[in-house]
Order: sequence, then structure tokens, then C-alpha cells
Amino acid sequence: MRLAFISDIHGNATALETVMKDLKEKTVDKVFVLGDLCYRGPEPKRSLELVQSLNCQVIKGNADEWVVRGVEEGEVPDQALEMMRKEREWTYSQLNEKDVNYLQNLPEEIVTTIEDVNIHAFHATPDSLFEVVVPFADDETIQEKLMGREANLYLYGHIHTPYIRFINGKAVVNLGSIGLPFDGSSQASYSLVDIQDRSIQASIVRVDYDIDEVIEKLQSSDYPNKEFLVNVWKNGRP
Repeated sequence: MRLAFISDIHGNATALETVMKDLKEKTVDKVFVLGDLCYRGPEPKRSLELVQSLNCQVIKGNADEWVVRGVEEGEVPDQALEMMRKEREWTYSQLNEKDVNYLQNLPEEIVTTIEDVNIHAFHATPDSLFEVVVPFADDETIQEKLMGREANLYLYGHIHTPYIRFINGKAVVNLGSIGLPFDGSSQASYSLVDIQDRSIQASIVRVDYDIDEVIEKLQSSDYPNKEFLVNVWKNGRP
């Protein structure tokens, strides 16, 4: 069984569409989406529609929560708050009531068993849409923050920095980001997981997409924070 886990699309429909083609080429059996679908990119509505076309399990991320109810003080650095609120308002204006209701009602975790492998997937941590668990955290922190529920495989997004670690024989995978990677690579990032006879093979997949096309779409819009997005797309860093 081949599974794909994707997250942190952030309104970058061009990157998502390219990844979806890659999933078909790799003959993926099931896809799971771990949140942050629309906010902070030029095509929030098309990104949402592409996710919905996958007919798969989708959970909520912090950016989806922001679209629904706004960005609150203390959730982002003070100096970024005003601009991030403008970005949220722009994103919200591109969606209709049905879209917002969809985001509002997304669940916050995936708990499933596939071929006797127990999987727990969430956006940031099982208890929070916002908490940051970094790749270089010590084993004890990873276990405490991410591995509270009994499982063989744990997956999350949120930090836009992909990695794979094995702790006590269990796999912890961060998917990276489809639309806004922060790890120095401009390529979209997601995770493939192959399960056979209870064995798990997890990998990070990087996919080139047409960044110039996304920049052109951004520049032709009235999005309020263009320079930031262009810099991240080109350099893979905020």
C-alpha cells in the first residue's frame, strides 16, 4: 500500500497541481492532507477545490483556523500581525461561505490503521494547531509533544521543514510544505509511505514546479504581501 501525505499548500495551486500529477505517476493508493490549504498564496479558492477533488481525508491547520476567525494577538510576532491580518482578509475575500464552512468544520487529526500499521497524523501537534516542534528537538520532546497516542507512524506539517526520524522503532515524519517551503529548497515537499507486511518505508519527495507562473499570478493580483511570498518561493526561506 502506497500512501501520500501532503500539507501546507498555502494557496499555491500551481505547486499542488504539479504534486497531484506526481502522485498519479507514482501510483499512490491513498492521499491524506494535513492542513493549511488556502492562506498566504495567490489562489486560495483553486487550492481548496483541488484538495476537495482528491476525495480524501483532510484535517485543519492553523492557517485554516485563521481564515475562519482571523489572526489573534500572540499567535504571530507583533511586527507581523498587521500584515498577516491583511493577508487573511484578502484570502477570506476570495472564498465564499461554503468554502469557509468547509474549513471551519475540518477535523484536527487522523487516526487510522492500514495493513496493521497504526497511523496518527495531525497538523502541528495532537493538542495544538500552533505549537512548533522543530526537527532538531531531542527525543524526549518529540515523544512528549508528538507521540502521546500509541501508533507506529506519526506525521505532521506546520513547520515547513521536512525530516524523518525513528524513535524506539517508530517513525516520525514531517512532510515539509507543498506551497511555501522553509528549508532552503524551492521545490514542493511531501511524504510517501510504503507499507508492506507491517514494514514501513517513509521518504520525502521534492517536486519542481513553475515558480515563475505562480509569481505572475501573484503580481497580477492585489495580494498585500507580494515581496515576502516571492522571496520564499525563490529561496525556500522566510
